[in-house]
Order: sequence, then structure tokens, then C-alpha cells
Amino acid sequence: MTPDAVHTDQHTTGRAHRAPLIPPLAGCIPQPCEKPEFCGLYKERVAEMQTPLRKDLETPLRGVRNNIVQSIRAFRVQDLQDAATALGHHFLYANLAHAQSKQDVLDLIAGQFTFPAHFGTNFDALYDYMTDPLHKSGPQPGFIVVLEQIPATGKFDKEAREQLLDIFRDAADYWADRKIPFRCFYSFL
Repeated sequence: MTPDAVHTDQHTTGRAHRAPLIPPLAGCIPQPCEKPEFCGLYKERVAEMQTPLRKDLETPLRGVRNNIVQSIRAFRVQDLQDAATALGHHFLYANLAHAQSKQDVLDLIAGQFTFPAHFGTNFDALYDYMTDPLHKSGPQPGFIVVLEQIPATGKFDKEAREQLLDIFRDAADYWADRKIPFRCFYSFL
């Protein structure tokens, strides 16, 4: 132990204690410090080490590809919305729990995504609206889409659910070609 690594704590016990050794910043002239834990340099270094490298809000999307359609699983809708806000992405949410048919699903998506009144209610129109007009409207920062509680009914069966998800997969591919993140999360009812 070097002599400057041991300080006497005269204010309390009079015993020697070991102070952390922190190398000085480049260009700084080390100054004597009675109690290193109160030294400005020490405080700066501690604060720097305690600052996370990644924002907390980005954490939910760590490990999630930029362009993907996947089950919502462990994600919470609020966390995804917060992540979209932090990243500056558009957040589109549709709760489809009350839909019974393909027409209901398209109507709910159009209403909750605030599509214009002239939106044609079919899968082709949904794809068209999720891609080209948005691209032509100007630079897009990215998208996080949540389709919650996609129904499983006689009028909206497994095949219809897969067609719906294929629309969003195709939209993810469209945006991937333009280097724009498009993440879609879904759950089934």
C-alpha cells in the first residue's frame, strides 16, 4: 500500500482507512485531499460509473430485431409504448378483443390506428396503408405496433389470423428494405 493510499480519519476514530485509488484524469494536476470520498474528481468518477450505458426505456427491446412480427409474450404494452416514446418511434395499438369477423378486425384496426375515412377495409388496403402512404409522407423514425387479443372465432379462424399477421410481416419487410425499424407484437384472445 502506498503512503497516499492510507489516510487518517481524524474526525471520528483516528484510525487509518484505505481510500480507493483513482488515477487522475489526463491533464489534471492531483491536489491533496483530506478525505478522498469528498474530492470532486472522486465524485465525478463515481457518478460516471453509476450512469447506465443504455437508457432504461430501451431495455425492453434489447435483443429484439428491428423488423419483426412476434408474440408479445413477456412484454407489457406500457413498456413497449414507453420504449417507442424514448426511441421517437410511432406507437400503434389495437385491441381486437371485441372483433368477431375479418370486417370487425379491420374496422377496429382502422379506428384505433386512426386511418382516414377513405380506408378500404380489406387486407390489401391494410398493407397499402401501413407502407407506401406513410413512406411518401416524409421521413419515418420507426414503428412499434401492438395487436392485442386477436380473435379466434368461426368467422375469424386460424387462416384469417395468419393472413393478418402476414400483412404485418410484409410491412416489416417493406420497412426493413428502407432501413426503418418496424416491430409488431401480437397476442391471441
